[in-house]
Amino acid sequence: MPHVIPVSRIRALFLGLALLSLGGRAVADTIVLKNGRRILALSAVEEGDKVKYLTTAGELSLPKSIVDHIEKGSGALMTGSPGADAANLAIAPPAMKTTGASAEVERGAVHDGSIDREYIAKLESAARSGERQASRSAALGHHLASNFEFAHGDMEHALDDARTALNYAPEEPVFLLNVGYLLLRRSEFKASLEYLERVRRFAPDNADVPKLEGWAYYGLNKLDQAVAEWKRALALRPDQEVQVALDKALADKTEEESYKENESSHFKLRYSGAAAPALARDVLRTLERHYSEIESELNFSPPESIGVILYTQDAFSDITKAPAWAGALNDGRIRVPVQGLAAVDAELSRVLRHELTHSFIAQKTRSACIGLAASCAIQAPTWIQEGLAQWMEGQRSGENGAVLLQIYNAGHAIPLSRLEGSWLHMNGDTARYAYGWALANIEYIVATGGMVDIERILDRIGAGMPTETALREVLHSDYNDLMQSTADYLRKSYGR
Repeated sequence: MPHVIPVSRIRALFLGLALLSLGGRAVADTIVLKNGRRILALSAVEEGDKVKYLTTAGELSLPKSIVDHIEKGSGALMTGSPGADAANLAIAPPAMKTTGASAEVERGAVHDGSIDREYIAKLESAARSGERQASRSAALGHHLASNFEFAHGDMEHALDDARTALNYAPEEPVFLLNVGYLLLRRSEFKASLEYLERVRRFAPDNADVPKLEGWAYYGLNKLDQAVAEWKRALALRPDQEVQVALDKALADKTEEESYKENESSHFKLRYSGAAAPALARDVLRTLERHYSEIESELNFSPPESIGVILYTQDAFSDITKAPAWAGALNDGRIRVPVQGLAAVDAELSRVLRHELTHSFIAQKTRSACIGLAASCAIQAPTWIQEGLAQWMEGQRSGENGAVLLQIYNAGHAIPLSRLEGSWLHMNGDTARYAYGWALANIEYIVATGGMVDIERILDRIGAGMPTETALREVLHSDYNDLMQSTADYLRKSYGR
């Protein structure tokens, strides 16, 4: 017998789709607890003895016994990403001064919208003479090629050319800085520091060195070193990017000074004194278990340790600047409010697994920032991140598959290209649709090609390939094809 979808539910989703195009602040629901606390959510509904509410960490729930009432449409959601204030260090690449000689190479190495490899080969041939200026010109040719490739999202070749430049000018600060910067963009923080320290030996007063080293230390969860480097950078040269990063690190440092520390094989955890040591140990055990399972699924081991911070609810809101409905945040470190918990329950375990999946995706695609943030150099699109994070939690489309299918059949489906960026401008019903469709896409890909296809797509995105191009190479499908195939999968699996 066909599964009947309530008309009111479908209408609510249609309404959300219509509101997707609207800018500004989106309407949210407010959950009012009996103790007076108010929780802002994308949407909230009563189901049995639970109140379920949607957040960026997925769907959470509360016992109905502690809820006084729900105020529908009473709040407003922030636009933009919570990660943008948290640790989204949008640092521009180091500048390079142009001389008369370099201007000539600039005109020859990259022109008419492409790299002139024949011209660069001539520079390499001239450099075989050993003459210093000829070697520098060859290095500059590869450096300019690297900049062009980076600007066009080809990170892999950009790094190759940047390293080749060092073959011709191994002590030139600007070329060393470029390699260090690109490694930072790939979240290879330790490797970046090796190049930056070489620059410091040759150019101790170069302000870009402490600027970038601060970023590397921040990525390694070493706040003291990050603060010291950014203060050194500002002493050498005023820089608004550095000031913003320093202010963020100082806020983190102030909050975390009283925090206790713990660590395991793959995690460095800091937690408020309000969190019991037993809870911290339980969080680490849970994360290690999830780590092994996700590592096996994705056939990938993150090269860097993953930072985790356990907050009180107030500290989480103050430090991350996240909306009140954000159940957790991953901006390079997993930040989770755990107030009131004595041990990891099923819901916290699920949130940790969801956020840990974002960390795996970020390091596998070598992103410089995580999750829903908007200013990453290389980043898996939001629909892949959120779809895979839900799939790793164990969620499947279920009855939502039939709802999504009816929306698709009615011609109201949102194109995947519009689900690549931040979702935080969406209202609750539209966000539910986005999460549902993201999960359905991942579910279809895994069902038909296995997790190996997900691996291959993420690897190509990590190499700088646009997502739709990666899909064409792996699935032989563009976005429209994938949506049609996903709809067919939903029809077969959940349409009856």
